[in-house]
Amino acid sequence: MLKIGLTGGIASGKSLVATRLEELGAVLVDADAIAREVVEPGTPGLAAVVEAFGPDILDGEGRLDRPRLGAIVFQEPEQRAVLNGIVHPLVRERAAAVIAAAPGDAVVVQDIPLLVETGQQKNFHLVLVVDAPEDVRLQRMTGHRGMTEADARARMAAQASRQDRLAAADVVLPNAGTRQELLAAVDRLWDGRLVPFARNISQAAVAGRSGAPLLVAPNLDWPRQAACLAERLKAAAPEGVLAVDHIGSTSVAGLRAKDVIDLQLAVADLATADRIAPLLGAAGFPLWPGVLMDSPHGRFDPAAWSKRLHGNADPARPVNLHVRVAGSPGWRFALCFRDWLRADPAARGEYAAEKRRLAALHASDANTSGYADDKEAWFRDVGAPGMERWAESSGWQPPSYVSSSANAGQR
Repeated sequence: MLKIGLTGGIASGKSLVATRLEELGAVLVDADAIAREVVEPGTPGLAAVVEAFGPDILDGEGRLDRPRLGAIVFQEPEQRAVLNGIVHPLVRERAAAVIAAAPGDAVVVQDIPLLVETGQQKNFHLVLVVDAPEDVRLQRMTGHRGMTEADARARMAAQASRQDRLAAADVVLPNAGTRQELLAAVDRLWDGRLVPFARNISQAAVAGRSGAPLLVAPNLDWPRQAACLAERLKAAAPEGVLAVDHIGSTSVAGLRAKDVIDLQLAVADLATADRIAPLLGAAGFPLWPGVLMDSPHGRFDPAAWSKRLHGNADPARPVNLHVRVAGSPGWRFALCFRDWLRADPAARGEYAAEKRRLAALHASDANTSGYADDKEAWFRDVGAPGMERWAESSGWQPPSYVSSSANAGQR
């Protein structure tokens, strides 16, 4: 099951996107609709709202007077927090029941206006943000919905900032243009990303990759993307994950790299790695079969470099997820090498030059395996010795999250 979190500021066009995704075949869970249902007359939710805000919050028919309640909560943050504390748990409970009834291979879209505000982004495979500039949204509210400008601005201020929403987004759907343009963007997203992503999850398959190694200019968004992915991984297996670190070339500012994010997930032992593998797969990171160890880079005891390798089922965001035992040689190498390149411009330049040389050498390859294999000589002869000299001279130490089991080896 592919779980999508859909959000956007008021008057961004989120409802149109939700409707289109449902037409295309998604199972839609509409938080706004559920929020209305859980405070219908006779429900425990309405009783709790009346207890908190008084009987005057009801209209003449005993229903919730939404304009009156809105005038209170959108002007008074403390009252809004009280209302959210009543309604949000009820909405989540009802939404969970709908999701549980969906087919295992479904694309489930949860339309959640306050997704970012409530910190739920880590619970989804993808967060879709429908985005429109503030002046466009303001015009829609005053021109199409008949709101006063003051009321419209109050409602916008009650939500997360545009910057915070974009920081949580895996996909941004711009909606400053026409309705047709937005619908076309949704259709492309469905066919090109969501359907294959859902299929890969249901089949426990890593999204296919092909083509020669292509080094792209440094992307300032790589660290943000890595941080979002790390939060999902930690949420997927909270009892087994010690830490998730951004490693590899995309973690080093200014370094050209393949557009593949490398993450290192630290565990206490390989038994834990195997136990949480299905949880990581369900979170969108299936096991990549057949990869059980790192190259020891010329060191002793290759067995000590054992790991598990997962990839991303998302066809639009390649990820290598290296699951290693905290304290193991491979775990240490990945972190120390990253920190060395971050700290030493000369080392970073030398590594960049070698990457360019090998990318040119393998420019006509069908995949990147030859490029990766040929880098091993540089790691053995240049990278590992240089890194160790830097670690000794700088006093570098591994992260402090290493537990007492860190040196337990490959149990």
